[in-house]
Amino acid sequence: MLQNIGFPGLMMIMVVVLIIFGPSKLPELGRAVGRTLHEFKASAKELVSDNKEEVTDSKS
Repeated sequence: MLQNIGFPGLMMIMVVVLIIFGPSKLPELGRAVGRTLHEFKASAKELVSDNKEEVTDSKS
């Protein structure tokens, strides 16, 4: 999906976000997105490691 947006579309999205949230809210919004991505990655990594443990345990 994001492959079809391209650079001009991405810039348009950034301008709209800037207009909606304003420059004072952007750092806070960025931190929130960063925290969310970090938690998502950690959860996904945990699920993968749990799955690998189950596969290893079932083979034994």
